[in-house]
Amino acid sequence: MTFGNRRWLISGGLGSGKSEVRRLLEQSGLHTIDADSVGHSVLAEEARDAVSARWPQAISNGEVDRRALAAIVFDDPVELAALEAITHPLIFGRIETELEGFEKVAVVEVPLIDTSLGWPSMVVDAPDEVRLQRAVARGMAPDDAERRMNSQPDRAEWLASSDLVIPNHGTLEELAHTVTKLANYLQNHQ
Repeated sequence: MTFGNRRWLISGGLGSGKSEVRRLLEQSGLHTIDADSVGHSVLAEEARDAVSARWPQAISNGEVDRRALAAIVFDDPVELAALEAITHPLIFGRIETELEGFEKVAVVEVPLIDTSLGWPSMVVDAPDEVRLQRAVARGMAPDDAERRMNSQPDRAEWLASSDLVIPNHGTLEELAHTVTKLANYLQNHQ
């Protein structure tokens, strides 16, 4: 694995701190993209008709109700795979188009283990109990947070999928220090 790559995925389980790391990387001067935000736009636009046809109960006032859709697909691997088959090509197509011709380092935050782009991945790591505490502190019900964590890859799977691990076991200041060093290294070794 060489760290001279210009394209990186960043992921991690619920409450790992991947969004915070993406934000810190952006503050350090790297171009970042939140695939979830792209996904929201895709659901509202080019995927809306396909989602409406497959899950009409997830449509409200002609728009995709993301909460209703999540309730349908979240606990059903077949339905989730169907949604991903509709949305992922559109999401990653938009991301690739946005980065076309971009010569600097870019980091794309994804909520899952993804190898479809063939890019190396960074995983933000924290122990499960810390992740659960963070999710609850953000307003999630403990049962909902545990259910979501249980539906995601376990910690060992996240770590095994990564080319680079960003530890997030401590304070925000410690994380910011680590991410600043990482951003400097990535920018100087592209």
